[in-house]
Amino acid sequence: MNDRSAAPGSLALVESLVNTLDLESGADALDTAEGRARFGLPENPENTGAAGDGVGEVARARELRESLRAALLAHAGHPPHREVTPLGELLASAPLLVTIDEHDGSARLAAAGAASLLSRTAAAVAEALIAGTWTRLKACEAVTCHWAYYDRSPAGRGRWCSMQVCGARAKMRRYRAK
Repeated sequence: MNDRSAAPGSLALVESLVNTLDLESGADALDTAEGRARFGLPENPENTGAAGDGVGEVARARELRESLRAALLAHAGHPPHREVTPLGELLASAPLLVTIDEHDGSARLAAAGAASLLSRTAAAVAEALIAGTWTRLKACEAVTCHWAYYDRSPAGRGRWCSMQVCGARAKMRRYRAK
């Protein structure tokens, strides 16, 4: 749906994870081996993971995706699309490390487990928070879309992932209602 360029830096991970589900068609990229591989998830979606808690890594990725979507809707001033686990609760269990570059002494947060989608997401959110870009990542206000996009508008008031699709539909509905 999105005709915008990808989010900057590590926010591209968050944007691409949220956009694995097309709400209009119901297509979920996490249903395919290729889609799961993009995020380092196991080929078998029923994998119960290392925790042995009976909840597979793919199920946890879907839970993370929907919590991220709710946060991105909040960035755009909209209520959550459905009841979700608060993003802060999910990210609280993500181990992060402070890494220091040996050459210039710069510091950054990094995922403690490079393979962990949750830790990589937490590091991406922290990096975006520091860079001041976190609240620019939003979810489209169209209820059949909620696609993630990075709002590059000067005032930061973008509402739709695509002006040509979702924006045009909303404007046409408003026009017809008059």
